[in-house]
Amino acid sequence: MVEADQKPHAIFVAYPLQGHVIPSVHLAIKLASKGFIITFINTHSIHHQTTKAQANADQDIFTAVRQSGLDIRYTTVSDGLPVEFDRSLNHDQFMAALLHVFSAHVEEAVAKIVRSSEVPPVSCLIADTFFVWPSKVAKKFGLKYISYWTEAALVFSLYYHVDLLRVNGHFGCHDSREDKIDYIPGVRSIDPKDMTSYLQESDTSVCHQIIFTSFKDVRGADFVLCNTIQELEPETVSALQAKMPFYAVGPIFPTGFTKSTVATSLWPESDCTSWLNTKPHGSVLYVSFGSYAHVTKNDLIEIAHGLSLSKVNFVWVLRPDIVSSDDEDPLPVGFKEEIHDRAMIIPWCCQIQVLTHQAIGGFLTHCGWNSILESLWCEVPLMCFPLLTDQFTNRRLVVDDWKIGD
Repeated sequence: MVEADQKPHAIFVAYPLQGHVIPSVHLAIKLASKGFIITFINTHSIHHQTTKAQANADQDIFTAVRQSGLDIRYTTVSDGLPVEFDRSLNHDQFMAALLHVFSAHVEEAVAKIVRSSEVPPVSCLIADTFFVWPSKVAKKFGLKYISYWTEAALVFSLYYHVDLLRVNGHFGCHDSREDKIDYIPGVRSIDPKDMTSYLQESDTSVCHQIIFTSFKDVRGADFVLCNTIQELEPETVSALQAKMPFYAVGPIFPTGFTKSTVATSLWPESDCTSWLNTKPHGSVLYVSFGSYAHVTKNDLIEIAHGLSLSKVNFVWVLRPDIVSSDDEDPLPVGFKEEIHDRAMIIPWCCQIQVLTHQAIGGFLTHCGWNSILESLWCEVPLMCFPLLTDQFTNRRLVVDDWKIGD
């Protein structure tokens, strides 16, 4: 129990994927700015990649934040795999480690922090909803559990009501129904093809195990914080609030919507500003498919041909493993010569810096949730090319509900 004159102290565990780490880091900073003490836990692997990607990186990613007066402490733990293990190429092994092994390392770290003589004592555990263990760990150490959902409320609701989908034959059946789903509280009629990729597949993968187990665990949370905006998903948020303490706290961005002082990128960031400065207002298409999902070689070649034929200026973020870690140069032969000086192809960038530039007129996106929120903020229209997981559901929100993209 926190004494009246003590600041609340939270342990914050981020899910070890860049799209989850970014909003977790910025929520931690916002909570610290409101008086929380935060002990932030990253995995060894994420820490290794982010510090490797930065020039002159500090081993404590929150050093600059602490110098501004905020109390955020930092530690790392193993996710159960060697640091240099290729998690992109061996996705199922990585997910299996998070499902079966990671919790033991986190529990050891939490025990050490809780039992230390630190003042004030830890009062709550904040952890990504996709973890399968937080409610049990929080209960073991007498902590409040705050679940942090980094995606849309609509996606949360679909996973939360997976038993309804099963009972009604829209999921987990040999021949799943293909008609619209109109029985989930707070969710407008939705086509099965607009559900997340995992709800369109058979339920046998390690990712399915993670989803089912984590959404049982979240029922033990004291609060759920969702990185969405109440006014964008009012019906869904209200329906969830009738079932649990569910709060829309988004959009969670870096302070001032500028480049963060905390390292979160897994690859070195290229600066596009000088090149963009040479282009007319609204003339550049920004192309990025995020930090996680892969594009097939055939799709990537078709996109490249389309960009070449379009004659538009574009910035294309082509991360090294976009097709596979084994194929670091997947572009068609002669493509770079075709596009010449009307394009900039880079491995990674600070997306906020690009989207806020006046030369950007559109965004060809995989429909990752962070990308959608940032584009909304910058009023940049979207061209949607969903690839995996929540991105199909996010496309439905962008195109059908909000009508801000195609």
